Amino acid sequence: MTLFELALKNIRRNLKTYSLYIGSTVFSILIYFTFATLKYSGDIEGMAETSKKISGVMSGSAFVLMIFVAIFILYSNSFFMKKRKKEVALYSLLGVRKKSIGLLLFFENMVIGLFSLVIGVVLGLALSNGLLSILLKLMGIEVVTGLPFSLKALLHTCLVFFVIFLGTSTLGYRVIYRFKLIELFQADKTGEAQPKAKILAALGGIIALSLAYYFALEDLLTSVVWQKLGLATPLVIIALTIVGSYLLFHSVLIYVLLALKNRPKWAWKGLRMMTASQLLYRIRGNAKTLTTIAVMSATTITAGGAVFGLYYNIDQSIDEYTPYTFMWEGQAVEIESDDIISESSFPVKYVRILEEGYEMEYALLKEQDFTQLLTRFEEQNTDALKEEEIYVVDAFYDERWSSKKEVMTIDDNEYTVAKLYDRAFWNIATVGGVAVVVPDHLYEELALEEKTIQAVEMENSKKQLALSEELASKTESFSSAPMEYQRAIESSGALLFVGSFLGLVFLVATGSIIFFKMLTEVEEDKSKYVVLRKMGVSMKDIKRTIQSQIGVIFAVPLLLGIVHSSVALMAASRLFMMDFVVPVMIWMAAYTLIYAVYYIVTVNRVMKMIMNEK
Repeated sequence: MTLFELALKNIRRNLKTYSLYIGSTVFSILIYFTFATLKYSGDIEGMAETSKKISGVMSGSAFVLMIFVAIFILYSNSFFMKKRKKEVALYSLLGVRKKSIGLLLFFENMVIGLFSLVIGVVLGLALSNGLLSILLKLMGIEVVTGLPFSLKALLHTCLVFFVIFLGTSTLGYRVIYRFKLIELFQADKTGEAQPKAKILAALGGIIALSLAYYFALEDLLTSVVWQKLGLATPLVIIALTIVGSYLLFHSVLIYVLLALKNRPKWAWKGLRMMTASQLLYRIRGNAKTLTTIAVMSATTITAGGAVFGLYYNIDQSIDEYTPYTFMWEGQAVEIESDDIISESSFPVKYVRILEEGYEMEYALLKEQDFTQLLTRFEEQNTDALKEEEIYVVDAFYDERWSSKKEVMTIDDNEYTVAKLYDRAFWNIATVGGVAVVVPDHLYEELALEEKTIQAVEMENSKKQLALSEELASKTESFSSAPMEYQRAIESSGALLFVGSFLGLVFLVATGSIIFFKMLTEVEEDKSKYVVLRKMGVSMKDIKRTIQSQIGVIFAVPLLLGIVHSSVALMAASRLFMMDFVVPVMIWMAAYTLIYAVYYIVTVNRVMKMIMNEK
C-alpha cells in the first residue's frame, strides 16, 4: 500500500471527524467563488449604472474573505494535527521514516483540501444564479438572464485555495520534525494549571470595558477625549474592548466560577462541581479563544446590523430629502398617467449671502408660497412674519455641529430669524438644502432672476422609474424619488449582500472554532466520563453537565459580543440619527439562531464521542 493510498484510507476512516471541517471549508470556498464570479461578470455592470460599484465592493470583500479563510483553515488544521500527533508518534515508534510520515500527512491535507475545493466550486456553480438573484432582489434590479460561467473566477478561486491548502499541508508535513516523540504521545494530555482569581485583573477588565463603552457613547462635539484623540479614538475604543474582554474571561469569569464552586448549596448539586472545575482547569487557554469569538461576534453583528439598518431605513431617508415624486425647474410637462395625486408649482429666487467670510447661495421663497407648501406636510404657519423677520429652512441642520442662524443680512439689511425649520419641504436636489422664507413684499422688491419649480406627487412612487427617465430627458434640475430610491437600494443592497455573506462566513468560523475546541477538550476527558458511568452516574446527568460546559463556552462570548455590538450600534444610531432597533434585533436574532444550531450540533457530537467510549 502506497502512502497516498494509506492517506485515502485514513480520510475515509475519520470522515465523521473531518465532516464539519470539510463543511466549513466548502462553505467558505462556495462564498469566495460566488464573489469571484460576480466580480468578473461583465453582465452585472451593464444591469444598472450604480451596480458598476459592485466590482470594487466584491474585490475588497474577496480579499478580506481570503485572509480570514486562510487563518480559519490554519486554525482548523492545527486542531486535527493535535488529534493526529499520537498516531504520528506511533508510526515513528514502528520505524516509519520521518519523511514518509510527513508525506502521509501532506497527502491527507492536500486530498481533504482539494476534495473541499471541488465540492465548493461545484456547489458554487449550482448556487451562483440563486445568490445572484438574492443580490439583484436586494438591489431592486430585475434580470431574466442567468449568470454565465466565469473561467477567471474558477482559476482565481482554485489558485487561492490551492495555495492555502499547500501551506497547511506543508505545516502538517513539518509536525514530525518539530516535536520529540514523547511530546507527540502526550499531546492530548497537556493542560494548564487551575488559575487563581486576580482581583486587580478583574477590576482592570471591568474598567477597560466601562471606559470603552463610555467613550463610544459620548457626544462627539462635547467629548474631551474625542477632541484630544480625534480619529484615533475609535482605535482606543477597540483596544480597550479587546483588553477588557480578555481580562473579563481571564479573571472575572474565573472569579465567578470560583465563587460558585465555593458555595456548597450550588456546587454539590448534580455534577456542578465537575462542570466548574473543568471550566476553571482550562480557563487560560479558553480566555484567548473566547476573546477572539466575542470580538468576531461583535464585529459581525455591528457591521451587519449597521448595513441592514441603513437598508431598512432607505424609505425614511428618501422621504426626508426627496418628498415629492418629481420636481424640476421650468414649465409644466404633460404627464399621461392615472397615478397623479397632485401637481403644483411655486416661484423661487436665489440670493447670495455673505456669511463668515464666505458667500453662500440660498433659495428665496415667498411667505405665502411657503405656507401652502406646509399644508402638504400637515404643518401650519401660525405666526405671520413681521417686518424685518424671516424663516430659515435647513434640511441638514443638526444641533450637534450646525451653527444656529440668529440674524441674516439680505440686500444690506439685517433680518431676524423668527423660526428655523430642520426638514425639507421640497426635493433638495432641485431647490437646495437651505432656503430663506421672506415676506411677500421683500421677495417682490429683490431684483433677482425668478425660476418656477414644478412639483408632482404620484401613487406607487417607487414604481415610476420609467416615467422618471422620460421626464429627466425633458426637464432641467430634475429630481426624482424613484431614481433616488433605486440608487440607494442598489448601493445598500450590494453592501447588505456582501455583509450578510461575510457575516455568515465569520459565524461559521466562530462556531467551528468552538466546535473544534470542545472536541479537543472532550477527547482529553473521555476517560473521566467513563469512570462516572461506571460509578452509576446516569447519562442524563452527564448530558446535563456537557450542555452546561458547552453552553458557557458558547453563550458567554455571544452575550458579550451582543453587548459590544449594542453599544457600537447605539453610537452609530445617534451619529446617523436613524432608528436601528428593529433591523438590529432581526440581525441579532438570526445570528443567535444559527449560533444555537452550532451549539446543538456540538452537544450531540460530544455525547456520541462519550457514549462510544468503552
